[in-house]
Amino acid sequence: MHRTRVKICGITRPEDARAAAEAGADGIGLIFHPPAPRCLTIERARDILATLPAFVTPVGVFVNVSPEQVTQTATDLGLRHVQLNGNEPPDVVGALSRFAVIKAVRVERDHFGDTLATWRSAVTNLRLTNLKGLVLETAGTGKAGGTGVPNDWETVRQHQRTGSFDGLPVIAAGGLTPETVGRVVRDIRPWAVDVSSGVEDAPGRKSVHKLAAFIQAVKDADAAKD
Repeated sequence: MHRTRVKICGITRPEDARAAAEAGADGIGLIFHPPAPRCLTIERARDILATLPAFVTPVGVFVNVSPEQVTQTATDLGLRHVQLNGNEPPDVVGALSRFAVIKAVRVERDHFGDTLATWRSAVTNLRLTNLKGLVLETAGTGKAGGTGVPNDWETVRQHQRTGSFDGLPVIAAGGLTPETVGRVVRDIRPWAVDVSSGVEDAPGRKSVHKLAAFIQAVKDADAAKD
C-alpha cells in the first residue's frame, strides 16, 4: 500500500514542530523568504531544529535566491532538503546537486502542460537526479505558498491522464485542509501532500487539533483507495 507522505510547511515555533512530529508528519518546512509572514531567522530555525525528533525531515524553503545563498543557509543549518518556491529554472536545481530538491510549480491552466514538459526534459537532459518532486502550488495568488487558496485539481487530473507527470513525483498543495485533503489524495494519488495555513489557528501558529485531523484524513484516504 502506498502511504502518502505529509509535509507541514511554515513552521515558526518549536512547539509546532513537535506537534507536527507527534501527529505523524514526515517533514516540516522552514521558510527563508523575508516577505513571507512565516519567514524565520537562522537563530529561530536552529531552535526549531533542536526540538525535532529523528526521522522527521526538515526542508528549507527559498524563493528566487542564488544557489550560493541556498547552499550557505542550508549548510549552516545542516539541511539536506530544500524547496524552491519561486521562478527558479532547471539549472538552479542542477547547481544544488548536493541537496534533494523539491520544486514548486504553479497550476496555470493554459501553460501547465508546457511547464511539466520543461521539467520532464530537464530531468533527462540535465540529469537532475536530485529533483525529488514537484509541489503543485495554486496559480494567480501572487504569493509563494501559504495562501490557503484551493488549487485547480481538475487541470491536474487532466494532465495525469495524459501522462504529463511521468517521472515527476507529485506533491499536492494549495488550499488543503483536514476537510479537503482526503478527496485530493483519493483523486490525485500524490506522492505527498504539503499544507501550511490549512492547519493553523492563526498565521504561523499551527493547531494541534487540525494537525491530527489532517494527517488522519490522509491515512483514511490511503486506506480507502487501496
